[in-house]
Amino acid sequence: MSGTLAGPVKPLKVDAGPLGHVYVTGVASGIAQWENNAFPGDRLDQLDVTNGQVFVQKVDGPVQFFAQLGAYSLPDLGSPYIRSGKATGNFYGALPQWFVKWAPSDSLSVMAGNLPTLIGAEYTFSFENVNVERGLLWNQENAVNRGVQVNYTTGPLALSFSWNDGFFSNRYSWLWGSATYTIDPSNIVAFIGGGSVNTETVSSAVTPLYQNNEQIYNLIYTHTSGPWTLVPYIQYTSVPSDPQLGTAQRASTFGAALLATYALDGGYSVAGRVEYISSTGDANAGAPSLIYGHVRPDDAEMLAIAFERLYALDDVDRGRVGFIGFSVGGGLSVLAAESPRIRDKVAFVNTI
Repeated sequence: MSGTLAGPVKPLKVDAGPLGHVYVTGVASGIAQWENNAFPGDRLDQLDVTNGQVFVQKVDGPVQFFAQLGAYSLPDLGSPYIRSGKATGNFYGALPQWFVKWAPSDSLSVMAGNLPTLIGAEYTFSFENVNVERGLLWNQENAVNRGVQVNYTTGPLALSFSWNDGFFSNRYSWLWGSATYTIDPSNIVAFIGGGSVNTETVSSAVTPLYQNNEQIYNLIYTHTSGPWTLVPYIQYTSVPSDPQLGTAQRASTFGAALLATYALDGGYSVAGRVEYISSTGDANAGAPSLIYGHVRPDDAEMLAIAFERLYALDDVDRGRVGFIGFSVGGGLSVLAAESPRIRDKVAFVNTI
């Protein structure tokens, strides 16, 4: 465990017979949230469970494993908060991360399963990070992927290579690699790069269409000095022009962030984060909008127009025409349904 909940956690050690020793730990955490400018469809204030999870793992011998079970939410800047009851089912399920690991030596290992991503400086779950909410750069990164990963370490250099399904798309079209160099115990630099090698049109709550077809690159530096831990990093992403995606123009993002943590006595710490992100591409020329939460003023109106066209078709049951939206799309669905031109015709609005 790391981040804000780092501490002297002593796992339960279980003798599993021929498997050897298995270790069991867990985490329980919650959130109290208030905001004065909620996204349409989101709550102004709420209490929720952010983590209620158990971890079971075997960490020695040539065959090892890890399993993470339970409920969770993924608080995220720029997106409405999705409560753990919905998030668990709509995202990665009650077994979000698990893998089997073959480690024939201390320097080589192979992992297969639902793997944590190599990309970015922030992890997926709140208890793993120094900040409660994931950041703007994290919005461009995947969180959990199904796949296979090979790890190799030689001296100060650690290398990893993965073939996986990107944004949990169940289409194994992503390749990426990372190289991490430990300059000394206080300074580490890492480069991660990869992306989709084939166009995939899968889209879901955890598989954003455009990001699942991107190329992404990170350069991350970690410096520790006494109670301070500083992690500056930069990120570049690019989504191609592709008729299968409906993108007539390429778009990209560039971001930079500084994560800072100051450790206090008694297991406490104070953390902060500064981020910058920008995007290129003209939406009017057919480029995708890549920044989550970045909504053009006419997006809701375009949805209202699409509703009218569908509603006008002769073979459509007009009493069953409405909106279903995920995350920011849920907020846009609410805005579109409130348009005077269609609000008396909308049969339902379901948001997640």
